[in-house]
Amino acid sequence: MGSRRRGIRPQRRQVRFISCPANEVLYGGARGGGKSFGVLLDWLEHEAKWGAKAKGILFRRTMPELEDMLSKAEAIFPTAGGVFREQSKTWVFPSGAKLKFRYLEQDKHADRYQGHEYNWMCFEEAGNWPNPKPLDKLKACLRSAEGVALRLVLTANPGGVGHNWLKARFIDPVKAGKIQHLDGNWTRVYIPAKVTDNPALLNSDPGYIERIKEAAGSPEMIKAWLDGSWDIVAGGMFDDVWRPFHALPAFDIPSGWRIDRSFDWGSSKPFAVGFWAESDGTEAKLADGSTKAWPRGTLFRIGEIYGWNGKPNEGCRKLAVEVARDILAYQKDVLWGGRVVPGPADNSVHDAENGVCIADDMAKIGVRWEKSDKSPGSRKTGWEAMRKRFKAAHKTPMEDPGLFVFDTCRQFIRTVPTLPRDPVKSDDVDTHAEDHIADEARYRVLAVKRLVTVRELRL
Repeated sequence: MGSRRRGIRPQRRQVRFISCPANEVLYGGARGGGKSFGVLLDWLEHEAKWGAKAKGILFRRTMPELEDMLSKAEAIFPTAGGVFREQSKTWVFPSGAKLKFRYLEQDKHADRYQGHEYNWMCFEEAGNWPNPKPLDKLKACLRSAEGVALRLVLTANPGGVGHNWLKARFIDPVKAGKIQHLDGNWTRVYIPAKVTDNPALLNSDPGYIERIKEAAGSPEMIKAWLDGSWDIVAGGMFDDVWRPFHALPAFDIPSGWRIDRSFDWGSSKPFAVGFWAESDGTEAKLADGSTKAWPRGTLFRIGEIYGWNGKPNEGCRKLAVEVARDILAYQKDVLWGGRVVPGPADNSVHDAENGVCIADDMAKIGVRWEKSDKSPGSRKTGWEAMRKRFKAAHKTPMEDPGLFVFDTCRQFIRTVPTLPRDPVKSDDVDTHAEDHIADEARYRVLAVKRLVTVRELRL
């Protein structure tokens, strides 16, 4: 390997990463796994193989983050004869190969690189980008007329605003280490890295693991920080209160329970429709044949429509009347027909533009909405109310109304438990994340139950 020929000895997991033949590689998972140095060694391997033809660029989200990566490069690249040019933030090697270091704070900044050509590209701590749009746009710059193998490298830990799109892209489709074969002969793989893969760190800092455990504070966070688990989010809005038992197998809704819906509008971003059953305290017959009663007011998410194009946080651009027709069809063919009553929607649907509003368009089809609580502080109050309901289910027997989800509501389960907190306002979620279902659920949790007339039961 190129790094070994220069007297650098990669660790075992780094060797697996560097030698992986896939075009697109996510390397990471746990903290302290040696990801950053692994990336720099991966570049050295690319440069050793292709010489002057090697053209690379490495991105971090912000300038301070980039400076941290530059300091790591200074510990390695001079051994390979690399010389750093401060003004252009570029490392130049004796072979003529060049590696640029850049930061990409806003998605639109990706347009600056239109027409550039690289054959090696890296996004360090890719979870800091809320969506893959800048990555995919810059991926178009990966090309070579000289036959150089193309390489796109990402590193990431579970959590952060990019958790969902990374998990959907790398973790969910196939088992770790198995290469996905995509269109255009493009290949993709996830190679996990754990702190135990980094003996150099553990030898120099024997107390590292214990400090991580103390800082994590909970078994769930320890799994994320030490084991690299993508099934939970360390420090997220709900990671300390969401449990697998909140997702229940679907059961028939008792006739006395209220059924309604909530709505968060989106076009370029996804729209979300949630269908809810509210317990009146009577027993329900469960999927396994047993019966159970929950405290009056307990909410169950029993169905959903998610308006995305199959890519995390991207909408399907349906018109309001099309969404309304989808809702009516879902209620009639999939769920509960005339039992569904109007619930809260994002208040933007009532905003008129040129004399027309989304709510009016949907009402013409037969789908009406109540206004949601958008009073000052309602976001904080809503998230806390959801947390309280999740936590209520931890007690046996339950004393207060809880919140449960049918396990058929896959998009809720995919997006809500993993929502990260805002890095500045810790009592709010990061609005750059895929929060549309969470917003719609928050509207429902905050909704004030009203009397239902016979006429409303037919809407």
